[in-house]
Amino acid sequence: MVRVEWFDAEGYTVARAAVQRGVAAVYVVAFVAVLRQFRPLLGEHGLLPVPSFVARVPWRSSPSLLRRYSDRRLVVLGWVGLAVAVSLVVGLPQRGSWWVPTVAFLVLWVLYLSVVNVGQVFYGFGWESLLLEAGFLVAFLGSDDVAPPITVLVLLWWLVFRLELGAGLIKWRGDPAWRDLTALSYHHETQPMPGPLSRLFHLLPRPLHRVEVAANHVAQLVVPWFLLVPGRVAAIAAAVVVVTQLWLVLSGNFAWLNWLTIVLALSAIDDASWAAVLRPFGVDLPSTPPARDEPVAYVVVALAVSALCVVLSWWPLRNLVSKHQRMNASFNVWHLINAYGAFGTITRQRTEVAVEGTRDADPGPGARWEEYGFHGKPGDVRRLPRQFAPYHLRLDWGMWFLALGSSAQLRWFVPFLVKLLEADRATLRLLRHDPFDGEPPRWVRARTYRYRFARPDEHRATGERWVREDTGVMIDALDLATLARRR
Repeated sequence: MVRVEWFDAEGYTVARAAVQRGVAAVYVVAFVAVLRQFRPLLGEHGLLPVPSFVARVPWRSSPSLLRRYSDRRLVVLGWVGLAVAVSLVVGLPQRGSWWVPTVAFLVLWVLYLSVVNVGQVFYGFGWESLLLEAGFLVAFLGSDDVAPPITVLVLLWWLVFRLELGAGLIKWRGDPAWRDLTALSYHHETQPMPGPLSRLFHLLPRPLHRVEVAANHVAQLVVPWFLLVPGRVAAIAAAVVVVTQLWLVLSGNFAWLNWLTIVLALSAIDDASWAAVLRPFGVDLPSTPPARDEPVAYVVVALAVSALCVVLSWWPLRNLVSKHQRMNASFNVWHLINAYGAFGTITRQRTEVAVEGTRDADPGPGARWEEYGFHGKPGDVRRLPRQFAPYHLRLDWGMWFLALGSSAQLRWFVPFLVKLLEADRATLRLLRHDPFDGEPPRWVRARTYRYRFARPDEHRATGERWVREDTGVMIDALDLATLARRR
């Protein structure tokens, strides 16, 4: 046992509990998505099969437990990850020795890293790296038997700093719409997956949109610096981050990005600040136990990991100050100490790809085409967008990037059309609506539409929440025979 006065952050026990359980809860969501979506997207018979990927990509470029892939192995991995994450949410490992939650979180990190590193375009999102980095750091906060190490807490503050400042800088350096304060006149309408309140946000007066953008700049370019000042200052800065992220939760669907940012920001709120907030409501926090010596191994491991992360911080720090800042970049295959940022460019108009099928023998002008319905992406112009975050609808997000003209998405989109022609049950379960009730169509095609939110008078007159305009055919009618000849 050893006592290192500056090592123990005894005034952050509430922060540790909140961050450990909050990060574990996000892992629960992530592994539920793995179990529900991975096989039809990336499994043995998926749109981008993992076996084909690992055959051409070496292990050193994508280390994973799934390189000898089978759907059964994936299911086992998913259920193990889910079980471990649930145990951390309810606090079971935290009741043991200091190393028990460390092992539990490292298991989550290894399992989810194995998924991300073979997930290809369906797992190419910044919040995947964020979850991996958060899970790795939280692993070293210790159990309830020891005080949280200050060095690991500082690394969590450094993570939130990079996350918020990186997002602010990528906007300020990117699209001029962020600098002239007009970005949110478009973004609520053109964001990847609108939520139930997105239309109301879009219809706010334009001066309020400017206020939104200005407030965003303050929250992401100024406030993060105060997270590095421990005590009441950092607690207030963390509260600003939480409020900003809740605003984003209300205005859109960004998977677990906003929720995980909220959880990580709580790491900067000390017990004294929690007590000051809760005391008027009659809630008293338990008194902090007296300081005691810490296991030598606990101190050594925490300091060694902290030193490693400091070294790895060079690359994201250099990225932050670079004029050519990279957005959502991992500098190593372990997704540790990454660069973050989103929406450096704002789209001004919304294009949607509609997938249609027909059972008619002739796909010509007289054919009756029926549209497939997706869970999250806009389709039916009368349907109110749903709230799915923190759950991540990976197919729907892929359709948004496809509509932007991403060539990387075409690699899975043509196999997706094949699955529809085959009425593949696993693929159809990813959709909200199959117009053919499980029967295969004769032909499929893809059309593009321009979408915009309906004005209040238009909504009152028609009941429609979207107005859409047909902009032509993206992929003309295809049947299985045509696709077989193209292969």
